[in-house]
Amino acid sequence: MQRIDLIGCGGIGGHVARNLCRFLHSERRAVHVVVVDGDAYEERNRSRMSFTAPENKALLLGRELAAEFGDVLTIEPVPEYVAAANLASLIRNGDLVFLAVDNHATRRLVDEWCAGLGDVTLISGGNDGIEDGQDGTYGNVQVVRRVEGRALTSTLGRFHPEIREPADRPPAELSCAELAAGGAPQLLFTNLAVASAMLNAFYGLLRAGASYEEVYVDIVKNSVVPVERK
Repeated sequence: MQRIDLIGCGGIGGHVARNLCRFLHSERRAVHVVVVDGDAYEERNRSRMSFTAPENKALLLGRELAAEFGDVLTIEPVPEYVAAANLASLIRNGDLVFLAVDNHATRRLVDEWCAGLGDVTLISGGNDGIEDGQDGTYGNVQVVRRVEGRALTSTLGRFHPEIREPADRPPAELSCAELAAGGAPQLLFTNLAVASAMLNAFYGLLRAGASYEEVYVDIVKNSVVPVERK
């Protein structure tokens, strides 16, 4: 059975998970979907996330997905943050990975792990928060592919030094106070645009073998710009 790993169940990941599972279910694809997140939904998230209770994101989303799509899909919730210690159990050779996190340190961890696998597809999406110098309307999606031990694309960090040398730390290494203080506010519409671009990349790979490695999204300009790199 094919495995799809969804890491991050928040503003972007929640939209990816629900729409991805709806598509897989409609096509009657028997897929094992792993949803991973160590964080919990909070009342302050309601402006851009859909949830019924303030509890762990992976557990709550996993139950919702299993209730709606469990006759075809197998849903496995993992209420943990990604860390070096659990990568081997979360991402396996042959997996398709949707990475929807809000920190570069986790992106580097996943990127480096995938670089050591023989076969893997990684679709990573993120967007700016609303903070100094940024209005939260910009995002990007990267596609990383390895087949039979050969890299077909660049890694996440090759053209992104902020991922290659992150200034932040993985959430698994932060204290409760640091976690509570972290994270800039984000826009619902930007989350939706990035989630859509991630799903578009998946569909392109599924149907036509999309050749681009990265997509830049700007919701104010209403633009989606794919980038092919050699």
